[in-house]
Amino acid sequence: MTFAIFISVFLSGVSLAADAFAVSICDGMVYRNLNKGKTVAIPLTFGLFQAFMPIIGFYVGLLFLDQIAAFDHWIAFALLVFIGGKMCFDGIKELKATEEELKPKKFSVVEVLVQGIATSIDALAVGFSLNAMLEGLENTQLWAWVSVAIIGVVTFVIAFCGIIIGIKVGKLFRKKASVAEIIGGLVLIAIGIKIVIESYL
Repeated sequence: MTFAIFISVFLSGVSLAADAFAVSICDGMVYRNLNKGKTVAIPLTFGLFQAFMPIIGFYVGLLFLDQIAAFDHWIAFALLVFIGGKMCFDGIKELKATEEELKPKKFSVVEVLVQGIATSIDALAVGFSLNAMLEGLENTQLWAWVSVAIIGVVTFVIAFCGIIIGIKVGKLFRKKASVAEIIGGLVLIAIGIKIVIESYL
């Protein structure tokens, strides 16, 4: 792998990790039962999905690019709006609840998995571009796996920083957890809208 290709792959990973970073901040803000394992599990999930999607795109190649590109952003939009909307709904519900009725938002494996899928769908396109990026190199498939590993590691590191930031910020809202949850939900919805807008630019 040449240095130029490495830089291209690294920058692709940083770009793809932007949404995962924002979602990680939201998770850190709203989840109240995060231990060390769960704190690592969230960015690890995002990193694995960001690596998994490009490798799928690489092997699918350009065969179904047009078909997938026509609706992938709408899938991401629907998932993020659903999760974000639910967070806003729960947050508003908590605002109206009495002190005795308030319950801290707990870590959800299903929710994190859905977030991982939603924030990594656009990484399919990077997989398609890997075919062209690695063209001419020996052991193209090997370098494709190396490339997605780099993307996954970059995403994990950036998302881990995001969740640490989210936890710190969440402590400021500890007595107003519902406000943090509403903010987090709005951010997820905004990311979904951004993905749709970017797909038409």
